[in-house]
Amino acid sequence: MGPGMNARGEVVDSTKVEAGYGQPVKGLRDWEGEITGKAAPGSKFTQLQIGMPMRQVTDLVGQPSDQGAYITGKAFIPFFFGSDTHRQELVYKNHGRLIFAGGSMGDFGSAHLVWIIHNANEPPYR
Repeated sequence: MGPGMNARGEVVDSTKVEAGYGQPVKGLRDWEGEITGKAAPGSKFTQLQIGMPMRQVTDLVGQPSDQGAYITGKAFIPFFFGSDTHRQELVYKNHGRLIFAGGSMGDFGSAHLVWIIHNANEPPYR
């Protein structure tokens, strides 16, 4: 198992989880993403699909308990014009985290879901 996970494949510390240790998924409109950890019974995240726009996700699962944004390493590649230069992270207490890519800084409405991190013990804040 990967960092932040136990031997049963459950996420125990979302802050330590790294990409590449979850299940790769091809989602809506050919968006590629990852699902890490195991969904808790009754989790809101089971109705989500990789590639969903952020607005659709928040309509389905509600507003997060916390959120933040960060720049990826691709932002520093000269002449890189792709969409994965920054990410938006939504935290849901007792459910996990949702990571979105795309959109533009300040306008995350057009961002799409690329990573679902299931964590039944997720604290309410980053």
